[in-house]
Amino acid sequence: MKKTDLEIEFEIKLKDYKLLIYKVCRMYANNHDDIQDLYQDIIIQLWKSYPKFRGEAKFSTWLYRIAINTALTNFRKQKRNIQTSDVELQNIQIPYEEDIGLKEEQHQQLYTAIQQLNDVEKSIVMLYLEDKSYDEMEEILGISNATLRVKMNRIKDKLRTFTNNK
Repeated sequence: MKKTDLEIEFEIKLKDYKLLIYKVCRMYANNHDDIQDLYQDIIIQLWKSYPKFRGEAKFSTWLYRIAINTALTNFRKQKRNIQTSDVELQNIQIPYEEDIGLKEEQHQQLYTAIQQLNDVEKSIVMLYLEDKSYDEMEEILGISNATLRVKMNRIKDKLRTFTNNK
């Protein structure tokens, strides 16, 4: 079956943003299977919404908005289900050279701390780590610039507390 122009255009645009989508998934999913499921859910939502994309915002802003909203929806659904500990992830250790291993350990501590944040805080941190400006965050999340700055300071304090208590 031949692809339509819309399908081809969508695939081309999406290729540039695969890593961005994966980062959203990594923030809201705890294991490989959940990350893959969320990735597919986001792709489906993007495809369903793509015909409505008017180009009034940057494509990346539109994509972030849909990806984060899809992740939040899935996250809320999962919270209603019984939570179980994923022992498999807690025991994984990949040997690295000493300095790389230390950096990886710090990254893991950061992601563990981020997992303790609420869903909005996770979105803010993810966008911050993507070097998005507060103006871009405001456009993506619909939260005022001033409120974002206050929230970011509080989030930094929380993350320091989480990582210092380890």
